[in-house]
Amino acid sequence: MRTTALHITALAAAALMIGCSSADDSNKAASGAASRTVKVSLAPTQGRTVHGDLTLASAGTGVRITGKVEGLTPGSEHGFHIHEKGDCSAPDASSAGGHFNPASTPHGNPGGGAHHAGDIRNLVADGSGVASVDVIVEGVSIGGQNDVLGKAVVVHESPDDYASQPAGNSGARIACGVIPATG
Repeated sequence: MRTTALHITALAAAALMIGCSSADDSNKAASGAASRTVKVSLAPTQGRTVHGDLTLASAGTGVRITGKVEGLTPGSEHGFHIHEKGDCSAPDASSAGGHFNPASTPHGNPGGGAHHAGDIRNLVADGSGVASVDVIVEGVSIGGQNDVLGKAVVVHESPDDYASQPAGNSGARIACGVIPATG
């Protein structure tokens, strides 16, 4: 009799744990997929010294980019974008193509109004030439619709003016990093 009571208690505990696990899985499914994260290493283009390490993570309706970009001129401002091709092989990173723009919208300010999916706020370097990055790029994802996997992150020489077409007049590409095709 005692063995039967222990078996019943063990079965009840197992059922409770399975139920909790299923509820957790349902909550993850209801809130989108579980968070996905990828790492990107920025390398300098030919004749430049800018480099950095970034982490891209799923964040609600977008992707959060965090990390540091180093080797910038102290106090400088730089265009910062997700580009359409995951190819940084050209000496000037032109192989990364244009800004990621799946909706074929005009270039603009990601803070409001029409803009490319890959348009991001300018980076600003501190007094040591380091830009700390912590930004959410809305409307893109790691996997799914407007997927950034297999694209590139590019730092430009000058600030983006958020108006000039097609790319904000942000100048030469000074660093480029491929977002891995698998997250």
